[in-house]
Amino acid sequence: MATLTAPADSPRSQAVIEYIFSKLDFLPTPLQAEILTCRKRFVLVAGGEQAGKSMVASKYLISRFLETEEPGLYWLVAADYERTRAEFDYLVQDFATLGILKEVTKRVDPGRIVLADGTRIETKSAKDPRTLAMRAPNGILGCEASQLDLDSFYRLRARAAPKRGWLFLSGTFEGSLGWYPQLFSSWQTKMDDEQSFSLPSFSNQYLYPEGENDPEILKLKAQASDEFFMERIQGIPCPPSGLVFGEFRADIHVDEEIEWVPGEPVYIWMDPGYAGAYAVMAVQDINGQMCAIDEIYEQGLTTDAIIDITTSKPWWKDVHSGTIDIAGYQHQAMSAPAELWMDRTGIYLDAQKIRINEGTERLKGFLKPDPITNKPKVLFSPKCKGILSEFGAMPSPFDGQTRAYRWKTDREGNIVGDTPEDKNNHAVKAMIYGLVSRYGYGYVMSREFIKVKRWSG
Repeated sequence: MATLTAPADSPRSQAVIEYIFSKLDFLPTPLQAEILTCRKRFVLVAGGEQAGKSMVASKYLISRFLETEEPGLYWLVAADYERTRAEFDYLVQDFATLGILKEVTKRVDPGRIVLADGTRIETKSAKDPRTLAMRAPNGILGCEASQLDLDSFYRLRARAAPKRGWLFLSGTFEGSLGWYPQLFSSWQTKMDDEQSFSLPSFSNQYLYPEGENDPEILKLKAQASDEFFMERIQGIPCPPSGLVFGEFRADIHVDEEIEWVPGEPVYIWMDPGYAGAYAVMAVQDINGQMCAIDEIYEQGLTTDAIIDITTSKPWWKDVHSGTIDIAGYQHQAMSAPAELWMDRTGIYLDAQKIRINEGTERLKGFLKPDPITNKPKVLFSPKCKGILSEFGAMPSPFDGQTRAYRWKTDREGNIVGDTPEDKNNHAVKAMIYGLVSRYGYGYVMSREFIKVKRWSG
C-alpha cells in the first residue's frame, strides 16, 4: 500500500477512519464509526431497512484494505451474485475517488475489481460452492448474509482461516429463527474474536433526520407489529417463541470440524417417519461428546432406498449398532423396517417407545453445557441439515421454509399444554431414541452402553 499509507502518529484504525472522512467526504455517525473501527476477526451487523448496511460494509472493507501493506484478495459473497451489487457499486465509486481503481469487470456474475497495487475484490455466489473453494482471501464481506444458509456461513468461516482473515456479515433479520439471529445474540456476549452490532433504520440521518423520534419512525412503530419493528427497523432479533429446543444454539452445538473418526464405533439412530421424513442419525462418541457426524434425511423413499444410501457412506463400515422407533417393528404391507435392516445389513436395531416429554428432557439435558467442562454433551456436523432445521437453525431442506419443532399454541401464539406438535421432529426423535437407549431417561455418564449383537441369520 505504498501510495495510501495511513499516518503513523495515531492508532492505525483511527487514522484509517479519518482518512476515509477526508478523502471520501464520508462522515460516519458514532455507531458507524464504532463498527468501522472494530477489529475483531468476525463481525456481524444486523441492520434495519434502509439503514445503510451496504455502505457501511463497503467502507469496512476499505478501512481493512488501507491497513494492509501488501496486495490482497477480498470476496463479496451472497446467496446469489445480484445481492452483492450494492457493495460492489459502492466500492467501485470509492476506489475511483481514491484514485487507485485500475480495472472493473462489469457485473453481475461474477464481478471483479482490480486496484493499482494488484489487490483483487471478487464477487462470489453461495449457489455455487465451488467458487468458495478457491484461493483463501484476506477478508470476506457476507452481503445480505441473513439469506445465506448455515452451511455457507461455515464455508466462509473456513475460507477465512488460512490467512487469519476477517469475515464481516451484514443483513436484515428475516425472522426470529435461524442461525443469523442466534449468531447475533451469541456474538454480543463473547469477548474473543466475535462481535455483533445493531444498525437501526433511524441511524440513517439522511432519511430520518430526527433519528428514533422521526415522525416516519414513530408512525411505523405505532402501525407495525412489535416483531416487524424490532427486526426490520431496530435490527434486534425478536426472541423466538414456541421452540421445543430453545436451548439449541448454532454457534455452540454445530461444529464444522466434526468428522467421522475411522475405527471408532458409529451408532445409527433412526425414525422412519412415513409422512414426514425418514431420519437416520450417524453418531460417534468423540472425547466424551456424542457427535452427529452425518445424517440421512429424506422424504418419499422406501426403507430399501434408505438402506442403499446409508450403506454407501464411508462410515458404514464402522457401524456398531442402532436404535429405531418401536413402530419400526410393526408390519406394514411388507416387512417391518427393522426386519429389512436386519435382513440386508445384519444390524439388529434396538426398539424404543419413548415417553415424549421425558425423552425431550433427555435431549435438552445433552444440549446444556456440562458443569465441569462447560461443553455441551452433544454436537452436530453442519451436514446434519435435517435436524438443524427441526431445531430452528435453518430452513427445511425440503422446501426452504421454517418448519421447526414447536409446542402447541393457540391463535394468539400462547403455548397450550405441555405437549409439542407431532411434526418436524423425525431427526429429533431419532436422537432421543438413541440417547435414551444408551443412557436411559436420567443422564449417567458412567453407564455402559448395552452392546447390541449383529444379526447372524
